[in-house]
Amino acid sequence: MARSALSHRTALVPAAALATALATAAGALPAVAAPSAAASSAADAAPAAVAQAPTTVATGTLDSGAAWRAEVPADWNGKVVLFAHGFRPGPANPAWDAGFAPTAQELIGRGYAVASSSYAGTGWALETAVQDQLDTLAAFEQRFGEADRVIAVGRSMGGLVTSLMAEVPGAGIDGAVSTCGLVGGGVALNNYQLDAAHAATELLLPGQDVQLTGFTAPGQSDATIAALRAALEEARGSAEGRARIALVAALLHTPTELDGVDTEDPEALAAAQADLVLQTLPTVIERRHTILEAAGGDSGWTAGVDYARVLRSSDQRHQVRHLYRLAGLDLAEDLGTLTRNADIAPDEDGLEWMLRTSTPTGELQVPVLATHTLVDLLAPVEYQEEYAETVRRAGEQSLLRQAFVDREGHCSFTVAEDVAAVEAMDERLETGHWGSLARASSLQRSAESLGPDGAAFVHHHPDEFVGDRAWTGAP
Repeated sequence: MARSALSHRTALVPAAALATALATAAGALPAVAAPSAAASSAADAAPAAVAQAPTTVATGTLDSGAAWRAEVPADWNGKVVLFAHGFRPGPANPAWDAGFAPTAQELIGRGYAVASSSYAGTGWALETAVQDQLDTLAAFEQRFGEADRVIAVGRSMGGLVTSLMAEVPGAGIDGAVSTCGLVGGGVALNNYQLDAAHAATELLLPGQDVQLTGFTAPGQSDATIAALRAALEEARGSAEGRARIALVAALLHTPTELDGVDTEDPEALAAAQADLVLQTLPTVIERRHTILEAAGGDSGWTAGVDYARVLRSSDQRHQVRHLYRLAGLDLAEDLGTLTRNADIAPDEDGLEWMLRTSTPTGELQVPVLATHTLVDLLAPVEYQEEYAETVRRAGEQSLLRQAFVDREGHCSFTVAEDVAAVEAMDERLETGHWGSLARASSLQRSAESLGPDGAAFVHHHPDEFVGDRAWTGAP
């Protein structure tokens, strides 16, 4: 076929697992999630994987300086998976992503070619990443001939890159699979994390002058992180502190459906969320400098934000209100404090850069399948609600489908889940309609038939993402 023109349960993340997820986001290789015993049995019973055919490996350098690499099987089916990697802190910046390699090898064994690029730089590489991917495709086709079908696949920051590629008219891709993508966009990423940091400093470090923005190099946020970590540690030891951390957690989109935690026990839930906030908030602050460096200015802001209104839109508002009542605190007073003291304005050049390079418009040109785990502390599943809303506003909702995996961790998909998503997109492009392809039950059956490492697709509707807003100028 010629290429077109152009019952849910989530798990509490233990400290060790979170550390692995955070390391992954920093550029370490993500581990494939271990399958359950049932999944292992299913995999054992599944047909053996397609025998690996000999491959041709091609490499090169793009005009931007990015490296590219492709593997093409001897029995190539004419289809290309164009993979976009996630955030890398550097200095290592290879064209081939080792974390995606197990999925790539499975796809190659099924006849797909796989191509990828390093991007021209590390960190928040959105200035060139989309073009680097498209140039990689052009280099691939110059070497191997025009592909019959191109499916763009991206992970984490690369999931954002892939969703942006899907908006480029005539880009040469036919469909896109965004996995664990930062599809809410870079501005929303900065803002929801800034909201949580603002709330933590105002409520747990009142009267102290704590820097939250303007970090331009590693280490500049160390004093802020130390102060926040100490304040969070102290606060989780009291009912008042846990109530305030619950407000921070709501702004940070910290999960509430946690394995081993009774959601009907607000104190137990608050304690679990406090642990997660303590582990997550310092890490995201530590990384703010990478986005500022790329954008040339800090795009986040608190000025003009009504935090009472923000909380009213959060599905965690009832938990926060209950804990405040238990602690005898005045929630309205604390929300008023946050709103009165919200005075951080964005650097307008940095904001313009983020809107231009790192923010989806929803104007899809090709079908997109977005997959996400339910417990993701670095790219909250609520991002998918925001993305669906953006696509709806653009009138392109018929092109988007979303699928969810009941697992903890950032990008902790199994090979079977990744391949099932790619093959669902391939069939969508073959037939011209979605049908039941993106339903949890269909993806689960497909993944289980593929093996070898299990799957956990579930039906899910993500909660409201509360960090979205538009800058209209200082109030």
